[in-house]
Amino acid sequence: QVQLVESGGRLVQAGGSLRLSCAPSGRTFISYGMGWFRQAPGKEREFVASISWNGGSTYYADSVKGRFTISKDGAQNTVYLQMNSLSPEDTAVYYCAASLGGGTSPWQYDYWGQGTQVTVSS
Repeated sequence: QVQLVESGGRLVQAGGSLRLSCAPSGRTFISYGMGWFRQAPGKEREFVASISWNGGSTYYADSVKGRFTISKDGAQNTVYLQMNSLSPEDTAVYYCAASLGGGTSPWQYDYWGQGTQVTVSS
């Protein structure tokens, strides 16, 4: 049923770090680009970062560039989001998603995880 499973979300203090993981379930996404999105209460789902299917290209939202790093473990087919220098503005439910073509818009992604909550305290 669920094809992408996020984990690693938790409560963390501002300035701290956290690593999220996204693992396939039921099928693999070896030929898919992967993206991370987040959604805060009352706000639209927004793009965070993406990585190409072979891990050779990454792209970041301006709000997280220099702080977040997306990576992909080819052997495990697992995607990670390393988040450093966290601030309360990063508080949101974080979703991983898979796309054949990639992009920065949710409609470009075909499969989604259930989300994992990240809360950054001030």
